[in-house]
Amino acid sequence: MSSSIGTNCTDLKQKYDTCFNKWYSEKFLKGDTTPECEDLFKDYRACVMATLKEKGIDKLLDESRKETPFPSSAPNAPNVDENEKKA
Repeated sequence: MSSSIGTNCTDLKQKYDTCFNKWYSEKFLKGDTTPECEDLFKDYRACVMATLKEKGIDKLLDESRKETPFPSSAPNAPNVDENEKKA
């Protein structure tokens, strides 16, 4: 497994990756779509968002999104919570 963008997030990433891979192979592929790793994902995402803000990358992403916005009809467009952007 690879490291995270922030070294302080790598442990959370590894825990989430392990959980997701186990869920995907042992449950999802057998028809059980009940999510099991949401809390780990939320913790990891919060850590990544904080790291992006700390490094000033969040502003670059915002500028890029303004210059080239995602199409509103895109089914896989990221859903960034406005509260996370302000955090």
